Amino acid sequence: MTQERDVVLLDGGMGQELRRRSSQPVTPLWSAQVMLDEPDLVTAAHRDFIQAGARVITANTYSATPQRLARDGAPELFDSLHAAALDAARQARDASGQQDVRIAGCLPPLVASYRPDVAPNDADCLEGYRRMVEAQAQAQGVDLFICETMSLAREARAATEAAVESNLPVWVAFTVDDGDGTRLRSGESLIQAAQAVVAAGAERVLVNCAIPEAVTTAMGELTGLGVPFGGYANAFTSVAALQPGGTVDVLESRTDLDPAAYAEHALHWVEQGATLVGGCCEVGPAHIAELAERLTAAGYRVVSS
Repeated sequence: MTQERDVVLLDGGMGQELRRRSSQPVTPLWSAQVMLDEPDLVTAAHRDFIQAGARVITANTYSATPQRLARDGAPELFDSLHAAALDAARQARDASGQQDVRIAGCLPPLVASYRPDVAPNDADCLEGYRRMVEAQAQAQGVDLFICETMSLAREARAATEAAVESNLPVWVAFTVDDGDGTRLRSGESLIQAAQAVVAAGAERVLVNCAIPEAVTTAMGELTGLGVPFGGYANAFTSVAALQPGGTVDVLESRTDLDPAAYAEHALHWVEQGATLVGGCCEVGPAHIAELAERLTAAGYRVVSS
């Protein structure tokens, strides 16, 4: 049966994809280090996700926050990293010939993923996100902003408020507890946090960087939110071992989430009403290609907005 519904297909996990392709040792700067050492890999990864079927790609600025760069001794790289990330995304889109692809500016946790306890105070959050919004908007080429891997409601609100000031569409993606998809990693209610960012101006709400099973639970929470929603999961066994300033090589990937298995999860989210799907850490171009094929075969239209 033809579903007659549009689905926005996002890319996969850029950070882990770049680490997989890189010949350099992993560092706390993570994907930003690849931008410095092997910039061509960034453009190539974006291009491969586009060729796989992604119609929204996210700029490679996840680890280029003011706080992270200051912690890791490279605050002077802030502007150049953001400009280089947007340039790489634009180059990939131009080379692909797929001009309908949209580029999302990335607003990640300012200090560390999965650790709501280390988030800055509200004023510093807003200042940090405003700097990121300004840097990516000045690079010209951002079509929207996605505040992603938000584990704390107040940090998500600050990111949303800063992004809304750009007058571009704003999407917010929360990361939920792997054992309870109804709650953020902070323990706060997902639906209440989602309602707060929608009230602040977010147009779409997603759940990301949690195991697929938790994302499935989360989709059920978002069905009554009143805005388009979706999800993009990771394929880690657990994220508990990753500490602020640590490196991702301490995490293990699951062995049961090949492209076909991952697509099964994502198709279930769409059946629950999700209209945006993609992948996060350990989800590569092959996963996105399989998902694009499965969506099309099921009668969905893969679109960019």
